[in-house]
Amino acid sequence: MKQKIHSVGQYLLDGCGRCDKGGTPECKVHSWNKELELLRELVLSCGLTETLKWSMPCYTFNDKNVVLISAFKHYCSISFFNGSLLTDANGVLVKQGENTQSASLLKFTSLEEIQAIESIIKDYIAEAIDHVKSGIKVAPREKKEQKLPAELEAVFDQNPAFKEAFFNLTPGRQRAYNFHFSQAKQSKTRQARIEKYMPKILAGIGFNDR
Repeated sequence: MKQKIHSVGQYLLDGCGRCDKGGTPECKVHSWNKELELLRELVLSCGLTETLKWSMPCYTFNDKNVVLISAFKHYCSISFFNGSLLTDANGVLVKQGENTQSASLLKFTSLEEIQAIESIIKDYIAEAIDHVKSGIKVAPREKKEQKLPAELEAVFDQNPAFKEAFFNLTPGRQRAYNFHFSQAKQSKTRQARIEKYMPKILAGIGFNDR
């Protein structure tokens, strides 16, 4: 049964509470109790403030997020919110995801792996704290301009109100419509799709909205 977690101590005892396995032996947090406890100890020794965000242990400095401790099925980790700013002289950081711009993490599958690089972890946390103190931030990624199908551009020329409505949509909704229109191989199909969804776009409704 899902439950709301109110503290890191409860997280370590019952899990994150985000699935029905919370509070049971099957919860993935229980697979890494010793590792998570050691990571918690290391982080707190660096002077960070402990809190709970997204039902996971989060550690801040001057109210700025610095690191997050997490449990996964095959590993546990400590994630640096602005990990891309770290020098990573030891080459141990891993990008959190293909499209992740700033976060990087350290993955562990045993207590020994954490113990082997305790000093490195502390050095990385110290560097991350220095970044918070100096105010340095990850530079925002340049937004790629959408390539719109010619059929959509033609409708914009004929119907300025429709063009305005399209660009008043959130970027995500614009991309969803553009992807759907552009996917069609034939021009007549692209035109038909644009006409079909024109009322929703004029109403400010997203492609996936009902």
